[in-house]
Amino acid sequence: MAPGSGPAGTGGGLQPSATAVALASMSMMPLSPAEGWGVLHLFFKTSPAVDSEAVTAAVKWAEGSGLEVVCFAVLGHKADMAAMLLGPDLVALRRAQSALCAAGLELTGSYLSLTEVSEYAKGMPAERLEPRLHPKLPPEGKRAVCFYPMSKRRDGDDNWYRLDYDSRLSLMYEHGASGRKFAGRVLQLVTGSTGLDDYEWGVTLFANTPDDLKQCVYSMRFDEASARFGDFGPFYTGVVGPVEQVLAACGLLPGNEP
Repeated sequence: MAPGSGPAGTGGGLQPSATAVALASMSMMPLSPAEGWGVLHLFFKTSPAVDSEAVTAAVKWAEGSGLEVVCFAVLGHKADMAAMLLGPDLVALRRAQSALCAAGLELTGSYLSLTEVSEYAKGMPAERLEPRLHPKLPPEGKRAVCFYPMSKRRDGDDNWYRLDYDSRLSLMYEHGASGRKFAGRVLQLVTGSTGLDDYEWGVTLFANTPDDLKQCVYSMRFDEASARFGDFGPFYTGVVGPVEQVLAACGLLPGNEP
């Protein structure tokens, strides 16, 4: 039998079967939410084995593929650096994750969510809803960042989901009013993750200074929506910068901190 003329999958040099070609094509089809974008937070440990050029190339590929990428150097033991990826195609998010891992970064944590307009914000002017669905990140001048996941409590009398809508709306209005006191100092992006990850929302805060992050989170803890009904996951805090500066802050490239 001549090379290449036998059944697909029986040896080297043979043509792939129609089924294999179809499956490969299907794996590359975009997967997008009906509204908003996918948001993928990735947290990495670094080592001397990391290929810094490959990390930079992966970030540039993601940006060229229609994703927004926010890189930051993480303080503390939970991770060394992080990449926040946003975009309409979850397949592109996954490919970016693969490229960063292939560059030698060790993935130690992640969080998947979607940008959304909450049920309490329905009816707001379109110009206020658009930044929630399609944010432009990172915000200029805001180099301090923190991320944490959270859920609403479901515990006895402190069960958020047993409150009627008007009660929940009132509590969220109070919570929102507290957050608006930090307008200009803190940019908050709340993304939905119910059914997608371990918590129900991901919260990413960008601020002028780390003090702003601390004061914002502290003051909002006194709102009943948070004090009575909020459960919080681990916090990751860092410094936003171009990927090259983040790599330098992690000791992988010579240069100044981001």
